[in-house]
Amino acid sequence: MIVAGNWKMQKTCGEARSWVEDLLAASGPISAKVRLRVYPSFVALETVARSANGSRLEVGAQNLHPERSGAFTGEVSAPMILDAGVERVLIGHSERRHLFGEDDAFLAKKVRAALDSGLLPLFCIGEDLAEREAGRTNEVLTRQIERGLGGLTPVDAARLEVAYEPVWAIGTGKVASTEQVAEAHAEIRETLGRLWGAPGRAVPLLYGGSVKASNAGEILVLPAVDGVLVGGASLDVPGFLAIAEQAEKCA
Repeated sequence: MIVAGNWKMQKTCGEARSWVEDLLAASGPISAKVRLRVYPSFVALETVARSANGSRLEVGAQNLHPERSGAFTGEVSAPMILDAGVERVLIGHSERRHLFGEDDAFLAKKVRAALDSGLLPLFCIGEDLAEREAGRTNEVLTRQIERGLGGLTPVDAARLEVAYEPVWAIGTGKVASTEQVAEAHAEIRETLGRLWGAPGRAVPLLYGGSVKASNAGEILVLPAVDGVLVGGASLDVPGFLAIAEQAEKCA
């Protein structure tokens, strides 16, 4: 089970360091059956990586540019992320898609750049409310996978994770029903299997969208769910560990 926190644009370096210290001091009861992970902002990335070095806490970056270097003001490359002591990266989060206009073709370049550099991507997909209400969820998920990941090989698939995040459930307090999560994950699993066979069907699938301790258990117990990607509830250590405790019960 993977319990990953996406801090988005939250926490200074000092706050991030304190969070890691508090987490490591309190995470003893959580067994190795649960993998703990956090995606801090770029400013705090190296601080978190150093604080977590040698511990059980996995660390990832929230984004990357597909080019290794160049005139891209404000962007961060895969070599920079690796140099910060980090080996994971989040790609395709709905906020990058919808707020910053990143389309499937651009995200495909990011995934390829991450893998070629030795980073392990967590690729996010999900439908918005209009697409859900129009009955187009499966169509949207399949398109995002085929266009964003279709150029990969079965070997690449072994280094990939996918997060299903319905856009209408992110930061809204709304959570997809267990039936909706199960149906979406089944569609994702089928599409990944069609692309790469057994390696595709083995890709870990996470759910994200207003996940908190009170609903994590009913999501994590679903057979097709391998973990959760947590937003606001990951910002304080007790809330994050409460979700990890639910993962422990379902692992």
